[in-house]
Amino acid sequence: MTVTATRSRAGVLTGVLTAALVCTGLMAGIFFAFTVSVMPGLHETDDRTFVTAMRGINAAIENGLFGLVFVGALGFTGLAAVLLARSGRRAAAWWAGAAAVLYLLVLILTMGVEVPLNDQLARAGDDFARARHDFEGVWVPVNDLRTVLTALALACLGPALAKRTAGVSR
Repeated sequence: MTVTATRSRAGVLTGVLTAALVCTGLMAGIFFAFTVSVMPGLHETDDRTFVTAMRGINAAIENGLFGLVFVGALGFTGLAAVLLARSGRRAAAWWAGAAAVLYLLVLILTMGVEVPLNDQLARAGDDFARARHDFEGVWVPVNDLRTVLTALALACLGPALAKRTAGVSR
């Protein structure tokens, strides 16, 4: 392989890892913001305000940029793990793979628990106390778990990025 090809592949790998780091970091920040400010703040409101605010937040977050970052975190992280493994950088591949698995759990929790709860809240009607009761007690702790998992995934990407330039291990 030529020096130019090696540098080109290294550049692609660095770009993919950087995209994984940025997307995962943005998602960790969103989940963290809900954990430490949005949900505690809404918890102090009346039922109508809570339900109306969450409905608005859920509608607003369904946009292309959020979707790109949300899915990109897993896509770029998984791709980084594969590229690192194929280039023989086992330690870095392990860290990126761990990040991908952790973020996959976030995706499963989001699609399997949070999105159905969001949809249920959107259809709940005007019994705000009931809608809030059915939503808040499950959504909040699951989001807290997503926050921890995404932060751990982000933490795994640091060593993956640092070890990407380490010698090839067989």
